[in-house]
Amino acid sequence: MSAIAYLVSLTLSVQMCKMRNYILSILFSLLFLPLSAQHGADTALCHALAEQLGVPFSQNNSIVFFASGQEKFDDLFHTIRQARRSIHLEYFNFRNDSISRVLFSLLAEKVREGVEVRVIFDGFGNSSNNRPLRKKHLDTIRSRGIEIYEYDPVRFPYINHAIRRDHRKIVVIDGLVAYTGGMNVADYYIKGKPPFGEWHDLHLRVEGEVVDELQEIFLKFWNRITHQDVHGEQYYTGGEKASRHFSFATSDTTQTAGSKLVGVVNRGPGSPRRIIHDTFVQIIDSTHTSLQIINPYFTLCPHLRKAIRRACERGVDVEIMISRKSDIPITPHIVLHAAHRLMKHGARIWVYEGGFHHSKVLVADSTVVFIGSSNLDSRSLSFDYECNLVIADAAASRQIRHIFERDKTTRSFLLTPETYKTRYSRCERFAAWFWQFLTRFV
Repeated sequence: MSAIAYLVSLTLSVQMCKMRNYILSILFSLLFLPLSAQHGADTALCHALAEQLGVPFSQNNSIVFFASGQEKFDDLFHTIRQARRSIHLEYFNFRNDSISRVLFSLLAEKVREGVEVRVIFDGFGNSSNNRPLRKKHLDTIRSRGIEIYEYDPVRFPYINHAIRRDHRKIVVIDGLVAYTGGMNVADYYIKGKPPFGEWHDLHLRVEGEVVDELQEIFLKFWNRITHQDVHGEQYYTGGEKASRHFSFATSDTTQTAGSKLVGVVNRGPGSPRRIIHDTFVQIIDSTHTSLQIINPYFTLCPHLRKAIRRACERGVDVEIMISRKSDIPITPHIVLHAAHRLMKHGARIWVYEGGFHHSKVLVADSTVVFIGSSNLDSRSLSFDYECNLVIADAAASRQIRHIFERDKTTRSFLLTPETYKTRYSRCERFAAWFWQFLTRFV
């Protein structure tokens, strides 16, 4: 395909995407607006997100949460073994370790069975990994029939490659099942890391019409970076029940299984630049009673900081969980400064000491969950390609709140003026101010 033809096709696809979102918002209004009187502010919020930001929603979904790497990889590998048609994986990075080797061996087996396997990873994510996939590893993977592509490899001059990165984590199997959340592919999700011990994260498996949305995100990006034209009805199932084709290690056993209202908030090429940011702000501003947030890089932009302050001023019970340790050494200092400021405005800050909490989740009013790959730093909110789900479901919210309550009561301490001085040395408090001050000039 020529460059001009490619640009024309890309422009048309963007316009079609905008028209599609517009149509979806109208359909959402017709189908779900009458429910708002019955189901309250959560459905009204979803209607607003669909109408104002073009977030596509569907209401026939099931979700299973995984609170550990062992749970996630056990379930993922179990499902991959049952794949019959296609396996699509998009990750920020694949660490060249035991989990990755098991995964690629399993994918090679599926290729021999006639299953289409496509893999995307981010060039910067790979380069910043202490055990990256090198050319010899990629050659071996490709020799086994797996199609694998690197998005924007880091090349000289390196600054050209530092802005927009693909930070999403999406797996779609046979167009029937999808996985997304905060985990990449690495054994430290199971084994932890020496600097901080256990690595805690959240991931999820989804079934229903939302899988078609995640499949579309993957295939559009795949076609963009490979210049292929992979498409067809065989990749979309319209919410067909996955249980007819898969036996699952774990299942959605809640009362709302098969009827969860879920929206996909994606930031990719052609998407509104601030869609993740604006969704965070809109959810926080719509909160009336309670707000729980866990995020590993809680550095906050002014808009989010003000939105959380407004929630505190409205009398919302705001609880935020931050990690005492991080995989990036300066991050805990910047996060501490942001959290300490919010503590003064009435937010309850829980400092997690049970390892590193890499989870990226928000629960509003015990009815809405916002979860995915997005961090709460300026890079993630404004530049990186991210994918989050809005889940308007009380049962799902209870599951996340249970994790929050467990972690705050067993492995965290409450930040107060007293614990701020007794738990953190003068050097740590100065470092919190110093590093936050420097971020103003970055």
